[in-house]
Amino acid sequence: MLRGLIMLAPALVAGASFVSTRYAFADDIKLPATLTFTAYDTGTAGFNIAVGVGKMMKDKYSTDVRVLPAGNDVARLAPLRAKRAAASAMGSGSYFAQEGVFEFGSREWGPQPLQIILSTVDCNCGSLGVAADTGVKDLKDLKGKRVGFVVGSPALNQNSLAVLAFAGLTQKDVKVVEFASYGAMWKGLINNDTDAAFGTTITGPAKEAETSPRGLVWPPLPAKDKEGWARMQKVGSFFFPQTATCGAGITPEKPVELGNYPYPIFVAYASQPADQVYAMTKAMIVNYDAYKDSAPGAGGLAADRQTKNWVVPVHPGAVKALKEAGQWSDAQDAHNNKLIKRQEVLGAAWADYGKSNPPADDKAFLEGWMKARATALAKADMPNGFED
Repeated sequence: MLRGLIMLAPALVAGASFVSTRYAFADDIKLPATLTFTAYDTGTAGFNIAVGVGKMMKDKYSTDVRVLPAGNDVARLAPLRAKRAAASAMGSGSYFAQEGVFEFGSREWGPQPLQIILSTVDCNCGSLGVAADTGVKDLKDLKGKRVGFVVGSPALNQNSLAVLAFAGLTQKDVKVVEFASYGAMWKGLINNDTDAAFGTTITGPAKEAETSPRGLVWPPLPAKDKEGWARMQKVGSFFFPQTATCGAGITPEKPVELGNYPYPIFVAYASQPADQVYAMTKAMIVNYDAYKDSAPGAGGLAADRQTKNWVVPVHPGAVKALKEAGQWSDAQDAHNNKLIKRQEVLGAAWADYGKSNPPADDKAFLEGWMKARATALAKADMPNGFED
C-alpha cells in the first residue's frame, strides 16, 4: 500500500558531469557545458523524452547532454547518488526510493531525498500490456498466466501487483518470471517467455510487441469500478484513473480506460544547489515548444500540465521556475513542505536505525528497518503507506 513522499540519502551536488567552467547564457538560464541524465533502456518513453530535452539544451545552450540507459531503478539512481549525473528520468521508483522500501530498504541505500524537477502526464497511461494470443480480455483472465518482473526494479513490480489487485489478484495467482531489465522483460513477452509486462502505452517495446506475431492488448481499468480502484490504490496509491488515447494499439478513436501516474519524472537530490535545478527547469519550461513533439509523451512536461500535490516533493529550484511561470500556489507550497518534512523524518529514522546495531542478515535488516520506519512515521503522525 502506498502514499507519497520523497527520498533521503547521499546528495547529488552537481557531479562531475554537472561541474563546468564554461556556461551557456540565455537570459537568467546558466547551464554547464555538459550534463548527464539517466533513464530506462534505449527506446523507452523516458529515454526518448530525455533525449528530446537534451537536444533542446544542445540547440539552445550548446550544452552536451548524455543520456545513460539503465534497466532498473537502482541502476538509474546509482549515478545520480554518485554525483555522476544531474538528473534521472524516473517513474514510481522515485517514491519507493524516497520511502526506503523494497530494494531501497537495503543497508546500501535507505530513504533517498529525491525531489522533482518536472514530470509528464500525457495521452498515454501505464499498465500491464498482455500478449493478445493469450486470449486475455479482462485483468481477471491473468490468473495462472505469466507476469514479468524486473530484478532491482520495485517500481515496475509493485505497479504490476497494483494492476493485478484491481482484479482481486495477487502475486500468488500468477506465475512470476524475472528478467534482468525492463527491455529484457518486454523482449520476453515477444519471445513467449512471459504473457504480461508493465509499461507505458507509448514505450517503444510495447509497440514492438503489438506488431509482433503475439500482438498486444491492454485490459481495461474502468473508472466506474470503484471497488477495483480501491484495491489498486491500496497497493499503488500514486495511480489515478485516466483514459489512454495514444500508444501501442491505442488511438483517440480507440481509447482504453487505464491508470496512470507521472512518467517520466525528472528528479534530482535535495542537496543539489537550487540554482542548478532552477536552470534546468527554466530551460525546459521556456523552450517547451522546441522539444514537446520530440517524443511521445514529451508534451506532458508543460508547466501548466504538472501533477499537483503528488507523493514526492518538488525541488526548491524547480519551485522557483514554476512560480515564475505562474504555476505554483500557496496550497502546493504547504503540501510540498509536508513532503520535505517527511523526508527529514525518514532520514533521521534511517540514521538512528544505523546506530542501533541492526542485524547483519539482509532480510532481518529490512524487517527491522520497516518496523523502525513505521514507528518514526507514526510518532510524526504521518501515514506509513506500506502496511501489510
